Amino acid sequence: MSQEVRSNVKEFILREFLPGEDPNDLTDDLPLITAGILDSIATLKLVMHLEERFGITLAAHEANKDHLDTIEQISNLVLSKMKQEACHARQSPAA
Repeated sequence: MSQEVRSNVKEFILREFLPGEDPNDLTDDLPLITAGILDSIATLKLVMHLEERFGITLAAHEANKDHLDTIEQISNLVLSKMKQEACHARQSPAA
């Protein structure tokens, strides 16, 4: 699942923010926010994509460089959120 998340995030960033760039240049540890690749609007667009694609909800304090600066950080956050939400869904009584 980790590779699926990373691939999806990388494809989204290349398509939306770096069209025409060499995919090999977008490594898992390349700074996206601190290097200026993603500005605040692009970061919000990325957050919306992550929430829609992976069925998660990110808190406002998670939409920053501490959580979204690299593909590796993004992937780790998404996987963590997916796990949290799956556990929460199992603990919630059926409606």
